[in-house]
Amino acid sequence: MSDVVGKLWGFCNTLRHDGINYGDYIEQLTYLLFLKLADEKGLSVPKGYDWNSLKNESGTELLDHYNDVLRTLAKQKGILGEIFAGSLSKFREPVNLKKLINLIDETEWATIDVDLKAQAYEGLLQKFASEQKGAGQYFTPREAIRAVIRCMKPDIRESKEFTIHDPASGTAGFLIGAYEWMMKETKEGAELSREERERLLKRTFSGSEIVLETKRLALMNLYLHEIEADIFFIDSLTEGPHAGKRYDCVLTNPPFGTKGAGEVPIREDFTVRTSNKQLNFVQHVMHILKPGGRAAMVIPDNVLFEENAGRDVRKLLLTDCQLHTILRLPIGTFTPYSPGVKANIIFFRKGLPTEEVWVYDLRTNIEKVNKSHPLTCDYFKDFEKCFHQKPRKGSDRFKKVTKSEIEKRDYNLDISWLKDKSLEDSSNLPDPQDLASEAVTQLETAMDSLNELIVKLGNGNNKM
Repeated sequence: MSDVVGKLWGFCNTLRHDGINYGDYIEQLTYLLFLKLADEKGLSVPKGYDWNSLKNESGTELLDHYNDVLRTLAKQKGILGEIFAGSLSKFREPVNLKKLINLIDETEWATIDVDLKAQAYEGLLQKFASEQKGAGQYFTPREAIRAVIRCMKPDIRESKEFTIHDPASGTAGFLIGAYEWMMKETKEGAELSREERERLLKRTFSGSEIVLETKRLALMNLYLHEIEADIFFIDSLTEGPHAGKRYDCVLTNPPFGTKGAGEVPIREDFTVRTSNKQLNFVQHVMHILKPGGRAAMVIPDNVLFEENAGRDVRKLLLTDCQLHTILRLPIGTFTPYSPGVKANIIFFRKGLPTEEVWVYDLRTNIEKVNKSHPLTCDYFKDFEKCFHQKPRKGSDRFKKVTKSEIEKRDYNLDISWLKDKSLEDSSNLPDPQDLASEAVTQLETAMDSLNELIVKLGNGNNKM
């Protein structure tokens, strides 16, 4: 990260003494950095509520004026109002606010390369995710995102209406990753026509986010890449206009866990009624894809083997879509956010039934991802090579499973065939944290089954 980002992050530690945590700090930084960029770019901001108006104040008058600025801008139309919607000042000491304004003002942000600005901001987001408990649900590791996109190749030149969507956008990592891939493929946009470049920046990307503060971070992250995107502030699993839209490419990492368990979404387009959020996200992604559209989706292990509704959703997926690839991710992929979680990435295309599924095991006998052994592009090199093979060829880690074999397994897609060496060596047993994570997964699966039973009993009582 650049020196200025180092200064900004260092100041964040100072602000903790003022009761401002990492998340609040980045939120306030978002407001102020946007106003500074708007001033440099000459964007329209109501007079008296712009960057210069903040620079000219100090003391308690600065705190009062900052509150007025946030309230006024939240009422504006367009991206201005979206970024400042529901905004509140978290500063108690005017000297801290003044110091942050001065730090931001030291740099001409518009003259910094777009990638540097974006990387710096995402560096702060990544630090936030690692430091702030629970924030990891909004952050997918960059190397995992890049690997997925290199496999998906979301090229807007496929059609004049090509769209890319993330129904659980978080801080917009997948959307930005797709944009960066497209720019690299076209020599930083040099091979795109003016119409294609404008379409890429203004009419290609969209997402949904259920947390207002996270939506704000996504909009600012996109803005630093000069991308205009629609980020719906809504729960993707609910009814609404967002559910009626269709997309060519969906890239997503829905939130894991059982929060909200027991609640079945009211969606007429969901074939399987279940309270399991991950299963409902699978149904949602299937629904919002255009015919022929394709998706890459991060899912926890239990989606692959859960019975009852899980089996029904997988059967539906294999009937309505071509589920062609499953990638079993290494343990620790989401370190330091959720180090023990076991997850996969499924790749599928809508419109044709599944005849065979190729499974790549990047987990068994693979070194665990941790701080001393971080996730890098090297983890994914062989998988990407296997993914793009035509025709595909099996290997020790890459195996084809036919539809008939899946049917014999009662649609259980939790497929592994390699012998785990750690289980054979008593001196190299899995970490207690990994064992605990496995136990949690099993318990959550059992809870899902109980919730399914409760739903069925409830339906029976309603009929009576």
